[in-house]
Amino acid sequence: MKHTFRFDYEHYDSLELLSAEDRELICAAKNALNGAHPDYSNFRVGAAARLASGKIVIGSNQESEVFPATMCAERTLLYHHQATMADDHIKALAIISSPGERECYPCGQCRQVLRDVEKRQGTDFKVIMCSNSSASVVHRATDLLPFTFKL
Repeated sequence: MKHTFRFDYEHYDSLELLSAEDRELICAAKNALNGAHPDYSNFRVGAAARLASGKIVIGSNQESEVFPATMCAERTLLYHHQATMADDHIKALAIISSPGERECYPCGQCRQVLRDVEKRQGTDFKVIMCSNSSASVVHRATDLLPFTFKL
């Protein structure tokens, strides 16, 4: 039997078209680029999440000579959030990279962890995937990975 999966997303040709709140989150993600440790790929990634309390938390990618020990910005942020403030639910998460000519999309592992966080907190959250000049937005992280791993 054939099934169809569809999801809605928004695309903004200019970051100025986003809300002030989303632009503030993107700015925090850009600032998180300063904490990146991309000694091997030279590809910096910053992530920022707005919590229900209004607090913004950040993460950046961390690379290691032992490649499997490398951590993406999104997972750095999400694991720290879950370990220290999981009761303050994520409402939105922004991702940006440097170089930033193209929008930064989460890898497969990060998509699974984004979905895990939504499941744990019992609420969806917006994901804003940015370049230096544009963004695509989904309103549920689950839409980025329709077939998730489940135990």
